[in-house]
Amino acid sequence: MGARPLRLVLIAGEPSGDALGGPLMAGLKALAPGVELLGVGGPAMQAEGLDSLFPMEDLAVMGVAEVLPALPRLFRRLAEAEALVARARPDALITIDSPDFTLRLAGRARRANPGLRTIHYVAPSVWAWRPGRAARMARVIDHVLALLPFEPPWMTAAGMTCDFVGHPVAAAPVAGAAEAAAFRAAHGIDPAAPLVLALPGSRRGEVVRLAGRFGAALGILAAARPGLAVVLPTVRGVADLVAEATAGWPLRPLILDPRRAPPGAKAAAFAAADAALAASGTVSLELAAAGVPMVIGYDVSPLSRLVARALVKLDTVTLVNLVSETRAVPEFLGPACRPEAMARALLDILAPGPARAAQQAAMALTMQRLGRGGPPPGQRAAASALAALGRGMLASSRSSEENPP
Repeated sequence: MGARPLRLVLIAGEPSGDALGGPLMAGLKALAPGVELLGVGGPAMQAEGLDSLFPMEDLAVMGVAEVLPALPRLFRRLAEAEALVARARPDALITIDSPDFTLRLAGRARRANPGLRTIHYVAPSVWAWRPGRAARMARVIDHVLALLPFEPPWMTAAGMTCDFVGHPVAAAPVAGAAEAAAFRAAHGIDPAAPLVLALPGSRRGEVVRLAGRFGAALGILAAARPGLAVVLPTVRGVADLVAEATAGWPLRPLILDPRRAPPGAKAAAFAAADAALAASGTVSLELAAAGVPMVIGYDVSPLSRLVARALVKLDTVTLVNLVSETRAVPEFLGPACRPEAMARALLDILAPGPARAAQQAAMALTMQRLGRGGPPPGQRAAASALAALGRGMLASSRSSEENPP
């Protein structure tokens, strides 16, 4: 009998992780033919053949106040994922982002099987807050696939191996002028009309907290810029909630529901847009990739605000600002997330001028530093994971007494 094919369990807990997991799976299949891939993921990973153990959306919860009501479901899903790892006996467990869930799973799986090899995709932002997380993560993770070029030293200092594999957003295809014009024509948007993207988040808590303020800001903007069009791309997990939350907006947005929108609609909308009002997160890099100047607005529950105020040490949370080492993208966080202020900032970047030019330069620099023009990040991530496994870089065992992060 021949040797058993390489078997890997991959766990992603939210859309951003799924977007990483799909190309990673494609890379693994290309570099390790016959590899068996099991686990939890969303549409991108399922398109690569993953039969998800349960809906990935069950894990997409953020914020202290938001997590508490979901704890019974999260612990049930944690037990199911742990049972899968025990049953499959994989060559490695690859966890993707969502550290509160995935690293807890890695800890449980490692205690049950101290020889289990573990890889985590997306380094924790220890450069921003709670640097001790890297040392705790190193108790249960062997190798890290980092999205940002300045992250590997933080991981290696904690005792893990780590490769910068590039950010997928820098390699993603972007729509051009023809697709932008076709999008406007298909939706009856005047070619000369200002078009703003509204992106109030991919989690339910974000949409609930931000949709009203975003709608009010866009209403103020519409009064100053007649003919304004608003397009709201969303994700399937919150699409129905978005429709409800925007029903009372003073300016009705065109909602791009991925369950009904044609392929390429989101990319075409980004290409057609003049500016964006967005929640903090990876979407800022998607906007930068498409060259869309943005304003960031974000808020969390009062309890989560207190925690963040005590722990976050940076003066910006926007990835474009961090990677470009500028502060070109205006952000309105917590109590500052007010409609009037966001509307004024949008007016500044809609018109040609220093604010818009500074953002365009920062976005171009960000894409360069994230690997635009290099090998696809999914392929780089797969090669890094396989090399780590093949070179024996990963520890063969860890103490089962160690606690998960």
